[in-house]
Parts: sequence; C-alpha cells; structure tokens
Amino acid sequence: MNDQAMKSMGYHRSLVVRWVSFFLCALGGALVAQKSPPNVILIFADDLGYGDVGAFYEDYPFETPRLDRMASEGAKLTRFYVPTPFCAPLRGTILTGRYPFRHSVVRNPAPDAGQNNVGLPSSEVTIAEILKERGYRTAMFGKWHLGHREQWLPRTQGFDEYQGILYSNDMFPVQMVKNETVVEYLVPQGKLSQLYTDLTLDFVERNKDHPFFVYLPHAMPHKPLAVPDDFYTPNTPDNLYADVVAELDHSVGRVLDRLKELELDENTLVLFTSDNGPFYGGSTGGLRGMKGRSWEGGYRVPMIAHMPGTIPAGVVNAHMAATIDLLPTICQLTGSPIPTDRVIDGIDLMPMLKNGNTPSPHDVIVGMRGSDLAVAYSGKWKLHVLNPGPVNMINLPPEQARQRIKRRAPDGVTIIAPFEQADPTAYPGVSTGVEPSAMMLFDLDADSGEQVDRADAFPQVVADLKRLFDDMAAQMPDLPAPESEYLLTDEAQKSGTLMRLIGGELRYDKIPESQKPLLKSQE
Repeated sequence: MNDQAMKSMGYHRSLVVRWVSFFLCALGGALVAQKSPPNVILIFADDLGYGDVGAFYEDYPFETPRLDRMASEGAKLTRFYVPTPFCAPLRGTILTGRYPFRHSVVRNPAPDAGQNNVGLPSSEVTIAEILKERGYRTAMFGKWHLGHREQWLPRTQGFDEYQGILYSNDMFPVQMVKNETVVEYLVPQGKLSQLYTDLTLDFVERNKDHPFFVYLPHAMPHKPLAVPDDFYTPNTPDNLYADVVAELDHSVGRVLDRLKELELDENTLVLFTSDNGPFYGGSTGGLRGMKGRSWEGGYRVPMIAHMPGTIPAGVVNAHMAATIDLLPTICQLTGSPIPTDRVIDGIDLMPMLKNGNTPSPHDVIVGMRGSDLAVAYSGKWKLHVLNPGPVNMINLPPEQARQRIKRRAPDGVTIIAPFEQADPTAYPGVSTGVEPSAMMLFDLDADSGEQVDRADAFPQVVADLKRLFDDMAAQMPDLPAPESEYLLTDEAQKSGTLMRLIGGELRYDKIPESQKPLLKSQE
C-alpha cells in the first residue's frame, strides 16, 4: 500500500471516529435532555409551632418520628421566618416570593365577617403559574385563603386542580370546594388531613411520568382540632393537639414513602413548613409569644427540605431565611425563570440547604403585623421597631378569651369537630422577660426567648437595623383599611358578631333568618 493510500485510509478512519464521537455526544445530550425535570411538593401546616416538631426542640411535647426522619435525611433551617404571624398574607408570600405589602394581601379574607373583597391579584405570578409555563402539571389540595370569590380561586393562579376549604376551617360556611364547585356541605373535619393527603398521592400516581408541582396546605393544627378514629386517643381527651400532630406527621410519611415506592424521591423536592406560630395547645419551643404576635413565637417556624442525592442528609443551618425564599429556590432547581418585571424579595436557598455553614443571603428580613412593618432581622439580631405588646394573642381575661374563641368553636351542627378544644390556659409560648416597648433589640443566638433587651448596649446595631427597616418601609404603598360587607348594628359590632352563613353554594349572602335582625338594614 503506497503512502497516499495510507493517508487516505487514515483520513477516513479519523472522519469515522469524529462522526461516532459526534453521534455519541448527541445521544448523551438527548438522554440528559430526556431526564424528567425535578418535581416539587410543598407541604404547609397551619398554626404548627416551632416546638411542635421534635427535630427542632429537645424538650418536644409531641411525637413526630416521620418529620424527624425527614429532617435527618435532608436539611432543616432553625431560623426560618414567616413575614407575618397571620394566615392569609403568608400564603400570598409563599406562592409569589414577595412580602405581603407587595402582593397586597395583608389581612385575612373571612366570609362570616364580611371580608369578601380581599384576594391575591391576578397580576401576581405564582409558583404554579411559573411551573405550568414550563410544562408542569399543578395541583393544590387544602386551605387557599387568598380570596374566596371566583376571580381569586386557585385555578385562576396556575393550578390545574384544586380541592379544599377556601379559608380557615373555622369560618362559616365550612364547605368543601372542588375546582369552582361546592361538593360537600357540611364537612366532618376529622377527615381533612387524610383527604388532602389521599388527593396528593392520587395526583402523584397519575402524573408520575410527568413533572408535577403539588401545593399541600393542611388545615391542621388550626382550630378546630380534629382527627379520624385511628388517631383519636380517648384516654387523653384534653390533648387533642397531640393527636392532630401525630396524624399530620403520619401524612407526611405517607407522601415520602409513596415517592420512594415510585422511585421519584431523588427527583422530588419536598418542603415542609408552617404558616405562623402556634395557637393555644401548641408549642413555640421556648420562644416568646404565639400566633398573631410579633414576638419570635409568632414568626419562627420549622422548615425541612428533602431531596436525596441533591440535599445531603443531616444538614442543619442556623442562619436566617424566610418563606419569601421558596419561589426563587424552586425556580432555580427547576430551571424556571424568576419574574423580572417586579420585586422578588426572596433568594435561592439551595446553598443553605446543602451546607449548614452557608450564611444567609439576606442583609435584612422584615416582619409585618397587620398592614405595618413591625420587626427587622439581621444576622443574630432582631429589632422590634414597633412595640410587640402582650405575648397573648387574645389579650383578655381567661373567661372573656374563651368566649371570644367560642364564636367559631365546634357546635356539632355547622362546625363538626370534637368539643374538647384547647383554650387560653394552654398557652404555647414563653411569657416572661423584659417589659414590651418599641425599639427593643435582642441577640437571638444568646437569647432566642427574647428576655433581655440589648438596645442600650448596642446603639450602633439599633441604628443600622433601623436604617435597613426604614429602607424597606419606604417601599410600602398605601394599603386600604378593611371594610365589612355586613352593616351590623352597633350592639352586634361591639359583641364581635359573626354571620353564621349557610353553605352549599359558592356564595356568601345566605344569612339565616335568625341573624338578619343584627343587620342595620333590617332595623
């Protein structure tokens, strides 16, 4: 064979090798491209305290083996904050990555109080809408509380499927809504946790070969507390809260187990947290205050992230983060674009979830109380710009507090749940410490229970935090005051009357004849 022939043969061999290499690379890229995008399940408890989960509090009062295991297999954030200690505003934040004053839901919709004109604006962009644009199938099962009229329902905000109660489970009328139709009235509340979990598992089964996002905001342990027979312990009727937490823990375990059985666990981010601190009967884990208050017990909640192979086991991160961060975290994980036409307050948390030493991405996190900014966090410091006031949510003598709670207590007729509910004697938080005042400063590393005011000792820290607080306050719009659709008589207003509305339809004007005399129009 002459030299020219050998050169020609070498050229063709080289050409074949290059084509084979190109083909293999293309094939490898196609296989990578075919890998399903990661799924996301966001589980959200209602009024679950920081100390209600054993993994967060060494003196835990309740058994939570599945949540504890979830934390040991993944990551837990021990300084995770909500932007307000109330239900609805936080729900807007967790879906949009924006503080309540930006998405405008700063108070709770409540049909029985006539608060019907509150809802998440259609201009807001939710996690569900972002992922749906990426081809995800989306579902929500549980408490919505971002507007109960048709223009604000879940399927207007990116969810393909919805079933649940549209507001708190103690607000009249308690009725089950599927998509845009009432499918059950009255509703035995002991079935809610199991139902929402069953619906989630069914959705996962139906979409196991397709990327999915499930938002699972449980009803419990918001009052009225209720469980099915399998979790009710009649020998301890005064500790229904423990039964509720046990079922909630079991429900989380069911989700994790099914993902593993379907071999989806390594491709599914499961997040677990709560909407605010606990009501009576729960535990703040040694923090001062409770739900509804701007003390630490109102803002700090448990947070667990689970995704084997992506999030290492046993990560514990004690730096500050917040629910504003969940949208950007999910977007980064799924390769979805974060909205750029508006302020997104959150930042991707995945570095914190992968390494316990990773610091917070935030210079400051703020907390609201109603329509006002109240506190600012930075590093280990917390500044109460507003006076946090009493530690008790219902600042009344015990008997008057009980009467206030009873306005929405189980009645065996329309609110169907056990009568043995926790009352103000079952206070969930720490009640000792310095007298409340404005501009108190606490070192949360040394004093998570907010006992000793350090403002006088660290005036520069106070000044720096107040500047950060003021910068955020300058961005707040004017927020309209709440208005009730019910023109109650002066006496009815004074007594805090609620309309015991009649359900069965997606409407909120069916007032019982017996209550019509309470309206001014009927005087």
